[in-house]
Amino acid sequence: MRLSRVYVDAPLVAGTRVTLEGGVASHVTRVLRLRVGEALTVFNGSGGEYAARIEQAHGGRVAVAIGEARAIERESPLTLTLAQGVSRGERMDLVVQKATELGMSALVPVLTERSVVRLAAQQADRRLNHWRAIAIAACEQSGRNRLPSIAPPVPLNDLLRSASDGSTRLLLSPGATATLADVPRLVTAITVLIGPEGGLAEAEQQAAVAAGFTPVRLGPRVLRTETAALAALTLLQREFGDL
Repeated sequence: MRLSRVYVDAPLVAGTRVTLEGGVASHVTRVLRLRVGEALTVFNGSGGEYAARIEQAHGGRVAVAIGEARAIERESPLTLTLAQGVSRGERMDLVVQKATELGMSALVPVLTERSVVRLAAQQADRRLNHWRAIAIAACEQSGRNRLPSIAPPVPLNDLLRSASDGSTRLLLSPGATATLADVPRLVTAITVLIGPEGGLAEAEQQAAVAAGFTPVRLGPRVLRTETAALAALTLLQREFGDL
């Protein structure tokens, strides 16, 4: 029987109790349909997980008794950062969800010349919270106990001007001659840059190369931005991670 997993935004200590409220409590009682006395697994995104049991459920609040800690990690040995051109609603949501399941370490949403989506400050905050909620749900489903970091959307130029974190930098480009097979084998950290629906403009690609990104292609076909992201992460995890 599959044990339900729930993210709790609070410190977790064996032998204590936490109270779930709002959307989390509703998810436990209405979606997972858990009742008093039933077991679940809880985690707070900082590593490890805890056995737990529901003690009370009343008035939109669920009291959960925290049991033994389990030092379980399901993170990839590859530190994988996805610099993703922001795309329309459902496409970006799909990327966040599946990239989290595939072991993405960090997501940097990137605003580019051809980005269809334009975000004002308030809209960016809402989208960021929305993406983080999707990542949390994906962690609950996939067994991850650490949440990937999701940065606020940044202009491409800001990303390119940022100091290198020491990772291997790759730029997905249909016109590239190199492929992922050409990436050096001894790699432990990769940042992959992918354009939005319309791709990156030629000047943006040149700027990325000047900033240390190596153009690579996935194959002879031009992929949609969300397909390219998931295909790239899958292949990178297979070659350098744990798939």
